[in-house]
Amino acid sequence: MKFLLLTLIAHHRDPRTGVAKSPAERLQEVVDNAVLAEELGFDGFAVGERHEDPFISSSPPVVLSNIAARTSRIGLFTAVTTLSLLDPVRAFEDYSTLDNLSGGRLELIIGKGNGAAQAELFHVTTADQWDRNREGYELFRALWDSERVTWTGRFRPPLVDAKALPRPLQKKIRIWHGSATSRDSVDLAARHGDPIFSANVTYPIEPYAELVQHYRARWEFYGHDPNDALVGAGTAGFHIAPTSQQAIDEYRPAFEARLSFARSAGLPVVFESIEDFVDRSSALIGSPQQVIDKVGRYHERLGHEVIHLSAETDGVTEAQKRRSLELFQAEVAPVLRQQLSSRPLSAQVIRQDAVA
Repeated sequence: MKFLLLTLIAHHRDPRTGVAKSPAERLQEVVDNAVLAEELGFDGFAVGERHEDPFISSSPPVVLSNIAARTSRIGLFTAVTTLSLLDPVRAFEDYSTLDNLSGGRLELIIGKGNGAAQAELFHVTTADQWDRNREGYELFRALWDSERVTWTGRFRPPLVDAKALPRPLQKKIRIWHGSATSRDSVDLAARHGDPIFSANVTYPIEPYAELVQHYRARWEFYGHDPNDALVGAGTAGFHIAPTSQQAIDEYRPAFEARLSFARSAGLPVVFESIEDFVDRSSALIGSPQQVIDKVGRYHERLGHEVIHLSAETDGVTEAQKRRSLELFQAEVAPVLRQQLSSRPLSAQVIRQDAVA
């Protein structure tokens, strides 16, 4: 199994101290966390894209380029790139540049995006976001795969023998399709032979397992080898300590802040207590053995090869967060890597090719 750290770059007051860092401090913290992730042996670091409060993650390629300059081995992910909002040509130029600067360590997770701000800022609504996402993906893929592209679509001017530069380092980039509940997204992935990344964060496992099962069925429907289907999955929360009770006690402020935010924002509240959250969600909060067991149970339902864990302090102290990450790499990751096989990430393939 492969392990990513992920951030959506939330920018709000610390639930313990009540203090909010400046945007500059917060962005620098993200880059420092990615450097730490590489130091500790994580396989990848993922940066989300959001265009509204409380997030300042509107420009993943800029953040990931900074991370690329500070690291040398770790895979660089978007989580997600909202292609429904972006000009695919501009997105190609940004990510092809990043691919070259990072030495081919880039993998994209794409999605339609969500939230009211995208309608205000980009005039993209629920009525057309799926069509925009599909069209943006198909043009982006064409630009990556071919030096010259002739193309016509609904949402941007046509291209005639167009050449977008720079050409990427990776001849074929892995593009994951991120999805929470949409069959449109996983059908698009299956049709093009791409992997999916299940959000797996808001509800218990059942709807996500059903969506993964649908993906695998559509994968075979489109004539692909069932063994080639590739699935990743998120986790709703992450904190490890030597004992379950210590992990829960340390994570409790983060859960309470999360619950308060959901209620104030009118979001669905599925787990009313931290105990219920730990028991029924995908959150990995507990002792090392509890986390190993839970990942194994989820793997039985999803068959995933990659998971993401939160890169944020999430209401715990920086020292507690570092100890949690170190404990994960010392006692959890080696067991899961041995028990659950997985294919290499792009960054690992690039390193293997360089050695060869």
